[in-house]
Amino acid sequence: MNFEQARFNMVEQQIRPWEVLDQDVLDLLMNVKREEFVPAAYKNLAFSEIEIPIGHGQVMLKPVIEGKILQALQLKRSETVLEIGAGSGYFAALLAGCSDAVRSIEIEPALASLARENLSRYGIENVLVEEGDGAQGWAEQGPYDVIVVSGGIPMVPQAMLQQLKPGGRLFAFVGEAPIMKGRLITQVGEGRFSTEDVFETMVPAIRNAQRNDSFRF
Repeated sequence: MNFEQARFNMVEQQIRPWEVLDQDVLDLLMNVKREEFVPAAYKNLAFSEIEIPIGHGQVMLKPVIEGKILQALQLKRSETVLEIGAGSGYFAALLAGCSDAVRSIEIEPALASLARENLSRYGIENVLVEEGDGAQGWAEQGPYDVIVVSGGIPMVPQAMLQQLKPGGRLFAFVGEAPIMKGRLITQVGEGRFSTEDVFETMVPAIRNAQRNDSFRF
């Protein structure tokens, strides 16, 4: 399989037509080798418009979704990122390519090991994968410029919002079946947030996600 041609086709035929037009994001998706983070059995499907299973009920997000998130976040090289759900490590690798440091929290020990191995083999040094429950964020190492929740949550916990720096952004898939909103929340002042629903999709939920409706964004 010609991975370089497949990667080019992914960017030009899947991601760009879905209005991901930020050239820095497109360049990043061209440069980080997705096939290095895909389970061996699915390597030939690395650039397909599907969610690739990685075990334990989790998947790699579709490439177009990854592009949309990166474009919405507008990451800066000086920023720190918290990722909830390391998965295979691929999205952490993308985040690492446009930020200063990424802390990725993974509740499933086997996936935490997988992500560490993939990132180490690929030579990425500014991602720290920690095993733990990030359903409420990871407050002891905060605050963060950016928080990304890589799985579905019924609502965004207040505790997670409190871990954002001033001007910080949080991206999460908010809602439950049959539809979730890819939601960008920006801190615009002390205790004040603006919300933008970027797209609709469905992704597997994170474990132990908060379901209390008393504080919803």
